[in-house]
This record gives sequence, C-alpha cells and structure tokens, in this order.
Amino acid sequence: MTESFENENMDNTNAENVTPQTEADNSVNTGFTSTTESENINFESRLDLKELQKSIAAVKQEISSVIVGQSKMIDQLLVAILSNGHVLLEGVPGVAKTITAKLLSKTLSLHFSRIQFTPDLMPSDILGTSVFDLSKSEFNFKKGPVFSNFVLIDEINRAPAKTQAALFEVMEERQITVEGATYTMEAPFLVIATQNPIEQEGTYRLPEAQLDRFLFKINIDYPNLTEEIAILQRENALQNKEKLDNINKVLSQAEIIKYQALVKQIVIEPQLLEYIAKIVTNTRDNAFLYLGASPRASIAILNAAKGYAALRGRDFVTPEDIKESAIPVLQHRVMVAPEREMEGLTSEEIIKQIIDTVEIPR
Repeated sequence: MTESFENENMDNTNAENVTPQTEADNSVNTGFTSTTESENINFESRLDLKELQKSIAAVKQEISSVIVGQSKMIDQLLVAILSNGHVLLEGVPGVAKTITAKLLSKTLSLHFSRIQFTPDLMPSDILGTSVFDLSKSEFNFKKGPVFSNFVLIDEINRAPAKTQAALFEVMEERQITVEGATYTMEAPFLVIATQNPIEQEGTYRLPEAQLDRFLFKINIDYPNLTEEIAILQRENALQNKEKLDNINKVLSQAEIIKYQALVKQIVIEPQLLEYIAKIVTNTRDNAFLYLGASPRASIAILNAAKGYAALRGRDFVTPEDIKESAIPVLQHRVMVAPEREMEGLTSEEIIKQIIDTVEIPR
C-alpha cells in the first residue's frame, strides 16, 4: 500500500512540472492550422465570371419560358456561342429545332437572317451577286442573307453540293470571296443549321469538309410524357398569342464578343491538353471507325471545354468538361466502319468507349 501511494505522488509531481504547450506548439503537433490563418486564404476566381454567369442565367430563363425541357441542348447552344462555334441540330420534324434557334436569336441583340435551303437554291442566293447599275454603268455587289451575325440555315441537307460548298469559306474563315473581292463578316458570326435524319428523298448528304466546320452536332430526341403534357398546356394557354412575342433581348453584340474573349483566357493544365490529344488520336487507331477525327476536332474540344467551364462559373477546365464536350464535337467528324454500322453501332457509342478507355489525368 505504501509503495503504491508513493508512485501516485511521484506521478502527480511529474505532471505538475510539465511545461504547458503554447497554442502555436499545439497547432504544429496536431498538424492543423488555426482558424485565423485559414481565413486569410483567398479562393477567388482568377477571372471575373459573375457578369457572364448572370447573363447566361437570364438567357436560359427566356428560353425556358417557351421550350420545355431540353436543358442539355440549351447548354450546348450557349457553350457554342461562348466558344464562337457553329452548331448542327439534327432531329425528326416537330421537335423544336427551328423554333429553338429563332428563340435564341431573339435573346441576342444581333442581326438575324434565316435561309431556307431547297434543291433549287444557288450559291449566289446565299452569298450575294453583282448587279449592274444602269445609272452608274457599273456592277455593284448586292450582299446575300449570309451577311449577318446569326444565320439560321433550315434543312441544310436539302440543297445540292455546290450550294453547300458556298458555306465552306464563310464558316471557317468568317469571310467570303466573290469575283476576286474578299468580304469579312462582322463579329460575332454564328451559324445554326438544322437537318432531318430520317428523310432521304430530295436530300443531299453533307460533305465531311462541311461537317467538320460545325463545332457541335446536337441530336434532339422526343420529349417524355411529362414534357409532352407541359407542351400542350403551354400551347393551350397561348390562345392567339405568338410564342416569341414576350422574349426579351439579354446579350448585346459587344457583350458576346467580350465573353468570347474571356472564355479564351480560361486555364487548362498541360496534362488535360494531353488528355484531349489521346482521345482524338484514339479515334484514328480505332478498328470500329473508318475515318478518325482531325486536329480541328482537338481544337474544338479545347474551345468547348473552356465554354463548359465558363458556363459553370469556373476559370479552369476539368476532365468532366472535356468528356462532356467530346461526344457532340466528335460524333459527326468520324465515320463508323461499314461492317460495324451494319451491326448497329453508332459513332456516339464508339466515342463513349474511347473516352472510357483513356485514362483520366490526376
């Protein structure tokens, strides 16, 4: 008993002689920083995207007042605008391809023109032609409907090859050359084209060179039952009113140009550039594909990924932005091998497989 009592006293004495640790020592030993220190860390974005975010939200609100659902398609259209890219909308008749393009144009303070492609349409009907002025005895160039900021080409696959070829230069270089004179398009210049994938009679397949000039190909599906009911309810409530009457303009021409320049400054790490390159080069070595994607596709994924990052309020690109951009960028730029196409494989499914096999950088 005595021995136990003495040991207990010694323990108490030692405890009293221990020098208490300071708060700084505790923070070092435990591995945690103090609350005051962590509050001084600044996590603010390097680019100010607040104004862009506010404008994009306003555009979405205007579009959703008419279009039911299709949130993914609306995001893709907005990314294309931010990335300064053209869009091909594909879907069966009646799924709001044309109305969506017209609705988007109403929210933008841009000069808008619509061109209805038909089998008898000539290149001069798009680009313009020289007209002889009798009073001055000289030819004057009369600009065609392509001289606009926002061009809607309805049923693009109904025009013959020579008419489609008239779009090659203007879509890629934002200029046209007529009779030796070059005319530059006013920025921004955006083309949204629609086509019906079902009808083959009276249509002309788009050449690969033209498909490659579209940033995105967006496939529009049928609405589900809930969305179909909502469409009928809105249509019934309209009575004699027009769908686009109450749409407000949100973005000005200057704002769009400013936001496009801002998106270009979004940061992307070197390993993500390599990730994009691996996805694109895998399309060229894939046994299921007859034709792979070109370097233009790599640049398109880069620009689209930056657009997605801006849409989500980030000043840096993530692998998810790249994965979401890859399918709409690549699906119209590759060709499925004939034997695989007969088996029912689509370019979208093959691209998904490629994305799954490429290792995501850490």
